[in-house]
Amino acid sequence: MPIPANQERAASAARARRTHPGTLTLLFGLPALLFALITWQVVADGPLVRLDERLSRVLVNPDRCSELLADLGNIQVAVPVLAVALGYAAVRHRRTGADRWWPPVAAAVVLMALVPALVVPLKELTARPGTPAVPPGTGYYPSGHTATAAIAYGSATLLLLPLLRAALARRALVTLCFALVLGASYGLVRRGYHWPLDVVGSWCLGAVLLSSLWLYVRTARTPGRSQAPGP
Repeated sequence: MPIPANQERAASAARARRTHPGTLTLLFGLPALLFALITWQVVADGPLVRLDERLSRVLVNPDRCSELLADLGNIQVAVPVLAVALGYAAVRHRRTGADRWWPPVAAAVVLMALVPALVVPLKELTARPGTPAVPPGTGYYPSGHTATAAIAYGSATLLLLPLLRAALARRALVTLCFALVLGASYGLVRRGYHWPLDVVGSWCLGAVLLSSLWLYVRTARTPGRSQAPGP
């Protein structure tokens, strides 16, 4: 008996949404392991921290360019970019008549709200002092500005990618996302606002959070069009 076309399409979509265990390990396990290792070294003042401090002394050179790049991680810059992307994605999905257009948008909002909820306690726990370029104080690990940039620009990219059909446009969007996050990270280290490990730790944390969003968007039920009731 032949399989109906709609069932065949649904089965094909389900197979496409399956994620290989090795991919899950790479997306979640490796960044989480690296984050745990870096956090342990920061708390224990291990050899990785001493190497980090020597590297910072080489990299720090405050200038106007590094200041502007560091501002890419400000909430006042990154969050409005995310808000525009979320609004655009929501409008596009609603125009197609999708019944469940809002869950990916809501998930991205929740993810952005998780950044301070996770970063602030970690700053209190590690109590890492800042570089010589900033006033004396603690609470510099992990970098909140880096995490903000990674989640804001990364979430915007994940929600906009499905709306782009041209491969060139998709590559350009991903490249822009990496450029913004790396630019903010470089500016924070170059200006002396953060040690390099503060930034790398936030990369790992951001990778885990964005992988969660990617997996949710990928495995979510494909939105269907609203249909008028039958006779």
